[in-house]
Amino acid sequence: MNLTPTASRHARAVAALAPLLLVFLLSACASVPEPRLFPHTATDITTRTDALLPADVILLGEQHDAAEHQDIHRQVIEHLAVRGQLAAVVLEMAEAGSSTATLKSNSTQLQVQAALHWNNKSWPWVAYWPAVMAAVKAGVPVLGGNLPVVQMREAMADAQLDQRLPGPALKAQQQLIRQGHCGLLPETQITPMTRVQIARDVSIARTVAGTVLPGKTVVVLAGSGHVNRTLGVPQHLPPGMKLKAVQLRAGPAPAETNARQQAETKAAYDAVWSTPALPEQDYCEGLQEKLKAK
Repeated sequence: MNLTPTASRHARAVAALAPLLLVFLLSACASVPEPRLFPHTATDITTRTDALLPADVILLGEQHDAAEHQDIHRQVIEHLAVRGQLAAVVLEMAEAGSSTATLKSNSTQLQVQAALHWNNKSWPWVAYWPAVMAAVKAGVPVLGGNLPVVQMREAMADAQLDQRLPGPALKAQQQLIRQGHCGLLPETQITPMTRVQIARDVSIARTVAGTVLPGKTVVVLAGSGHVNRTLGVPQHLPPGMKLKAVQLRAGPAPAETNARQQAETKAAYDAVWSTPALPEQDYCEGLQEKLKAK
């Protein structure tokens, strides 16, 4: 299960939603199992990146607690920047409306964090600064794409978001919300939380659409659930946009996968890049304890 160990966001306007937002963020990037995984080395990322081109957008779907995934972010960004092909970097890790576009290429990390309104409690800067600063030093803008926290309550009540995905995809997204919350979320919250997930994808997609440049590539850094072609950001990008969705997955392929899972993954991702497995961690147990403490 691809879960995000983040803290609840800051904002009085959503203080009452903090427990639910925390739970939601833990599940926001749940993803479909992958039957075919390919080991990578530090020297083959450029080759893998070139294989994705040409592309208006490359979406890199990480597992947030996998350090190797953030290193892949850096390698892809540096490679495209050196080629003069990087149009922009869009982050799930910062809210829409924040940008480094007005900063100089020699700006400090503190200046970049301020420009992105970086929330270090939710997204540890130490994990993401190499990729972010690689883009800044190349003179390429880095933009926040995520839905601002203060808009999440509104999204929960927005029934129009239910129409943004086809019926089967909407049900699949709702099921991922259930699974991602370890079955602990009240059923009455499934629809509101699914709407927030969709709203976050829409927000990232809008940011991406505003940064695309002919002949260049926008790189999106997000959880793997967000880059899923059938459920996530790609569903909300303009028709005709050339995009490639990559799932970064920590660990080997499942020992057994059925035909349905294989078909789902093939539809969801253009490529899967594997990294070493992480130590086993029972996120559900930790989540249960957090909820008990609320």
